[in-house]
Amino acid sequence: MDFKDTGEMNAEEARAEIEALREGIEYHNYLYYVKNQPLISDTRYDELFRRLQQLEDTFPELDSPDSPSHRIGAEPASKLKKIDHKALLLSLNAVLDEREIGDFVNFVQRNIAREEIAFVLEPKFDGISVEIVYENGRYTYGATRGDGQTGEDITRNLKTIHSIPLRLQNTTSLPSVIAVRGEVFMIKKGFHELNKERLEKGEEPFANPRNATAGLLRQLDPKLVAGRPFDVRFYDVLAINGEKMASHWETLKQFAKWGLKTDPYNTRCFSLEDIKRGYRKLLDQRDDLEYEIDGLVIKLDDLELREKLGERQRSPRWAIAWKFPPKQEISRIEDIVVQVGRTGKLTPVALLQPVDVGGVTISRATLHNENEVHRKDIRVGDKVRVARAGDVIPEVVERVEELGRKREEKFNMPKLCPACGSEIAREGAYHFCSAGLSCPPQLVEHIVHFASREALNIAGLSEKTAQQIVDKRMVKNIADLYQLSIDELLQLKGFALKSATQLHEALQASRKPRLDRFLYALGIRHVGDHTARVLARNFASLDAIKKANRDDLQKFPEIGPKIALSIVEFFQEEENQKVLSRLFDAGMEIEETVERKAESPLEDKIFVFTGSLDKYTRSQAKLIVESLGGRVSSSVSSNTDFVVVGKEPGSKLEEARKHGVQTIDETTFNSLISQ
Repeated sequence: MDFKDTGEMNAEEARAEIEALREGIEYHNYLYYVKNQPLISDTRYDELFRRLQQLEDTFPELDSPDSPSHRIGAEPASKLKKIDHKALLLSLNAVLDEREIGDFVNFVQRNIAREEIAFVLEPKFDGISVEIVYENGRYTYGATRGDGQTGEDITRNLKTIHSIPLRLQNTTSLPSVIAVRGEVFMIKKGFHELNKERLEKGEEPFANPRNATAGLLRQLDPKLVAGRPFDVRFYDVLAINGEKMASHWETLKQFAKWGLKTDPYNTRCFSLEDIKRGYRKLLDQRDDLEYEIDGLVIKLDDLELREKLGERQRSPRWAIAWKFPPKQEISRIEDIVVQVGRTGKLTPVALLQPVDVGGVTISRATLHNENEVHRKDIRVGDKVRVARAGDVIPEVVERVEELGRKREEKFNMPKLCPACGSEIAREGAYHFCSAGLSCPPQLVEHIVHFASREALNIAGLSEKTAQQIVDKRMVKNIADLYQLSIDELLQLKGFALKSATQLHEALQASRKPRLDRFLYALGIRHVGDHTARVLARNFASLDAIKKANRDDLQKFPEIGPKIALSIVEFFQEEENQKVLSRLFDAGMEIEETVERKAESPLEDKIFVFTGSLDKYTRSQAKLIVESLGGRVSSSVSSNTDFVVVGKEPGSKLEEARKHGVQTIDETTFNSLISQ
C-alpha cells in the first residue's frame, strides 16, 4: 500500500491517519493475540506499524501514551510506586480434598433457595494476579495484587504484553471506567527458551514460570519485559461505571467482545457431579496445556446471589479453588541445553516441566555428560523420573517408557560452544570449550570464583556484578578487576557511591593474599582449596610451583598425575602467564609460605571432627591441621589417627570406638596444635 509522503501532510490529515492506524493495529493485535485468527501477514502488519511510528515522529504533538507504538521503549522507573486498587482483590480459599468441594456446594445450596444453581469452572492459573483499569475504552494503568488493597504500579511493563489490549473493542457498549482482574503468566515453551538462553549465558535459570513472571513484571525497565513470552487471561470485574452484568458467564462473554482474553477451558455447570467431571478432565489435560495451572476455580455464576453469600475477611464465600495434587517425581523433558562452566566444561542440562520433588519445585536437572545421556537414552519430549541426588542436586534418574509415542532424535553435544561459538574439545567423557576466558560464561564464573570467600574474599563482587562487568566489557580477565575505577562501578545496576567505593576498596585490599588462597583463586583445573594448601606448604613460593615439573609435583601423595599435569599446563599457557604478569603489575603481592619443618607433631596425621568446637569453626580447624602437615577426613577408618570430639558428637564417635581410633577433646587438640 502506498502512503502519502508525510512532508506533504497537514496536522489534521496526520491525526486522522494516526487514529485509523492505531485502531487498525489494535484490532489486528486482538485477532492475532486474543482470537488466534490473524487476517493479515506479518509483513503487512509491520508496514502499518512502521507507518504509525513515522507519523508520530513527524507529528510529535499527536503522540499518545496509549498508542501501540509505546508497548516498548519507555525509560526505566527509579522505583515502582504503589497504587490503591479500585476494589479489594480477594484471595481464594484453596482445598485439596474432594469432600471439601462437596461441603462448599452444600453451603451454597443451603443458603440459596433455588432448584438449579449455576457454577462457572475456570483453570487456576499459576501466574501473577493483576488489576487493569480502562477509561473510555483506553488502557490507563495496571498494578500487581500486592496485599489486596494496594499493589505495585507495573503500567508500563503490562503495556508491552500484546495480549493486553490498549483499546477495547466494540466501543458502543463500553463503560466510562472499568477495572478488570486478570492473571499474567508465562507460556511453558517460552519459559524453557528463556531458561535455555540464561543457561547458555552462564546465568542462573528461573525456578518455574511463576517466579519468572513475578521477577520480570517487577523490573524497573520495560525493555527487559518487552518480547518475553507472557500471556494473560481476564476473569473478573472489580469496579465499573456503567451497566453491570447479571452473571459471571455473561461477563466472560462480554470480555471476549471487548477483546479481553478469556480462557477456552472455562465451562458452566449445574451440579457437584459436573464439577467433579470438570476437575478430572482438566487434571488429565494439565500436562498438555501451553501454560501452567495448579487447580480448578469454582465460582457461583449469579452475581446478585454472590452479594447474598458475601465474603470472609480475605476470601469470597461464593468461590473456591480445588487444587491439583502436586506433580510427584515424574516430569517431561522440554529441551536439553548445554551449560558452560568456569573451567570450560560443557554440561547437558534437562529443562523440565516443573515437578515437586521432596517439597522443592524442580524445572531443570543435570544430565552430567553425553555418555550419560546416551546410556539412559534420554531425548527431548521423553517422560522421565526425577530425583535430587543427595537431596540436593536435581538429576534425571531414568526414562519412563511410553508405548506408541514417537520419540525425538538422539541428543549429541554441539560441535561449537553455545556461548561463544568456539570449537569444542573432548577429554574422556567430557567436552570443553577451547576459548578459555574469552568465553563470557567462563569469565563470569572465574571472576566469581576468584572473589569467593575461600579465595580472595572480595566482598561485593557477586555473580550479578560479575555478569554486568563482563556484559559491559569492562574486564577481559581477572587482572582487569584491579583497573576498575569507582566511576566505572557506578555504571553498574544497583550501585551507588557507597557500594561502588566499598567494592573498589575490597578489590584493593585483596592484593596481598596468602599463597594457598591465591593458588585456589586462579581456578586451576582439579586444584581445590586442599590441594592449594598442599602446594603452598611444600613449595613455599609461587615461583617454585611455576618451575615444578610433573615429577616434582607427584612426590606428594595428594597430587596425582592428572592434577600434576593440570598445574604444569596452567603455568605453561601463554595467556595465563600474561594474566599473572598483569596481576603483579597491578600490585599483587603474595604472602609466601615459610617452609614447614618436618618435626611437626601433626605430620601426615589424619584427623576427623565430630560435634561442635568452642574455639574454632570446622573449616578453621581443618585449615590449622593442614597447615601443620596433617590431613582432615570426613569419615572414620582404621587409618584415622585422631577423632576430635566436640559438643553433641554424631555417629563418628561410635565409629571411632568401633575401629579403636584415639579420641581427644578440644583441650587436647589445642595442646597438639600449640606444639
